[in-house]
Amino acid sequence: MSIKLSRRQAILSTASAPLLLSATSALASDEAPKPLPLGKARGFRIGELEGATLLAGTTPRPDPHTIFGLNVPAEEFAEVSAANFIPTDSAQFYFTPTVVKSGDEVILFDAGLNAAGTTAALAEAGISPEDITKVVITHMHGDHIGGLMNDGTPTYANAMYVTGQIEFDHWAAAGNERFDGMVKPLAEKMSFLGDGDAVAPGITAMAAFGHTPGHMTYMLDSGGKQLLLAADLANHYVWSLGYPDWEVKFDMDKTAAAGTRRKVLGMLAADRVPMVGYHMPFPGNGYVETRGDGFRFVPVSYQLL
Repeated sequence: MSIKLSRRQAILSTASAPLLLSATSALASDEAPKPLPLGKARGFRIGELEGATLLAGTTPRPDPHTIFGLNVPAEEFAEVSAANFIPTDSAQFYFTPTVVKSGDEVILFDAGLNAAGTTAALAEAGISPEDITKVVITHMHGDHIGGLMNDGTPTYANAMYVTGQIEFDHWAAAGNERFDGMVKPLAEKMSFLGDGDAVAPGITAMAAFGHTPGHMTYMLDSGGKQLLLAADLANHYVWSLGYPDWEVKFDMDKTAAAGTRRKVLGMLAADRVPMVGYHMPFPGNGYVETRGDGFRFVPVSYQLL
C-alpha cells in the first residue's frame, strides 16, 4: 500500500512518485502553477519510510498565559510574544497525528480528538481506517486517544495497538473516564514497549517522561536519515519549545517535563534532526536550533521531500 495525497497536494508531497513527476512536468512546461490549499495531510520521506502528518483538528484557545509560562510574569510573557509576532490574548491549537508506512505496516501515531477528524485527514492521504495495521499511542491524554473508538466501535478494526507500559499502567489505575471508554476496550489487542524498543523496522521508542508519566517519542531512522515524532514534548513552538523551562499547564510533572525538553531539544539541535510536533503549526514538522538559553523552531519547507 502506498500513502497518496490528493492531487492538489502534489507539489507539497512526496508520498507518491507519479504525483511528483506530474508536478515537475507542469513547472518544466512553464504552465502557471495554481494556488494550493493547505489540506489535511502533508507527505514526507525518511529513507525508505514514507509518511504524512495529518491535521485532525485545530481550534483557538483564549488566555494562553493561563496555559503556558505559568512560572513567568505577565510582562515577560508579553515581551516574548511580541518578539515572535504572536498575540497574548489567544493561541491556535493544532492536533496532528502522523501515519508512517514501514514495509507492509501502515502505522498511525495517535488517534486525534475524535474518529471523524483523523479519518478525514487519512482519506486525503489515500488511506482508509481498514488500512491501518498498527496504532501507536504516545500517551493517554484525550486529544491523542479520542479517535480510537467511533460510537463504541473500534475505528481501526484491523489494527493492533502499541503503547508504553508505564503510561498504560498509570492510566489503568487512574479511574479516567476517557481512558476507560477509549483504551480499555482495546486492551486484548495491545502490546507494550519501553525505551529503546522497536515498533517496526526503522522506528524506535524513546522515553520522554514528564508531560505524562510514560510519555513516549518515536525516532524514524532509515537510509541515513532521521526524524523524531516528538508528540507532546513541547506544546507550543514558542511558549514551550522556545522556552523549555516555562511551565505548561498540561505537563503532569512540570520539573521532569522541562528537563526532558532541554535534553531532547538539545539533541535535535546538535544533530540537526527534524521533528514532528503534535501541536506545532501544521504541517507540524521542523528543525530545532539553539537561541540564547533556549531554542527556536524552524518549519520545514521542502527538505523532507
